Amino acid sequence: MLNFERKGNGKEVLVLLHGFMENISIWNDMEPHLSENFSLVKIDLPGHGQSDIIAEVQTMELVAEEVKKVLDDQNLEKVHLLGHSMGGYISLGFAEKYPQYLKSLTLFFSSYLPDDEEKKAQRIKSYRIIKDSFSHYVRAGIPNLFNPNERDILEGKIETALEVALSTNNLGALASVKGMVERSDKRHILENLDAKILVIAGKHDNAVKTEMMIKNLPDRTNIKSYILDCGHNGHWEKPSICAEIINTELLHNMPKYLVF
Repeated sequence: MLNFERKGNGKEVLVLLHGFMENISIWNDMEPHLSENFSLVKIDLPGHGQSDIIAEVQTMELVAEEVKKVLDDQNLEKVHLLGHSMGGYISLGFAEKYPQYLKSLTLFFSSYLPDDEEKKAQRIKSYRIIKDSFSHYVRAGIPNLFNPNERDILEGKIETALEVALSTNNLGALASVKGMVERSDKRHILENLDAKILVIAGKHDNAVKTEMMIKNLPDRTNIKSYILDCGHNGHWEKPSICAEIINTELLHNMPKYLVF
């Protein structure tokens, strides 16, 4: 089973899924700002942190099944599920398979859209460098995920992100990239899921086509979206604001389409 950490005794269970080349430590900055009404379940995804690789190609749906095993182990039947980047893709896979488990689904700097052909080609091209020169791959890519207008302010956070990424099993990263290439369009999940849907996005996110994603969200009353003045890593760049949105949206209600 996947490595996980459970913290807090709140009545509402918030399951946190990190992104590609991350682990459960990425939530450290946000955690103090999250409401005491949450009980947190932080999961290391396969091939990341202390979780083993589960397949040569770790599809989002396959990993979603592993996430469900953690919930079943903890006797959790109704949860709030939040996924950052790749964790969001896995959350969508979970919502497709097990919608009855969800009180809410949060796409946290993630997308329901599939990779376009250019992005797929980039991922496939990265296979060899991830396998043979992982450190170079990490150092070339991670800084670009932060707001370019605040690189000097975020220098310490970028270093933290690099350390976390470099600690990742490169073969686990490879299996995850292969899985992400196979992603399909998941807009239909947002069209049909009865649970509350929250989308938190970054204005300067180089990994997600934020404008296109927000523009094409289904027009449903259970969907709320926020665009923050940051890059791809709101948990490091804007932790208190992200936590405030999560606390208020998942425990209460706020107007649609606010910009921070």
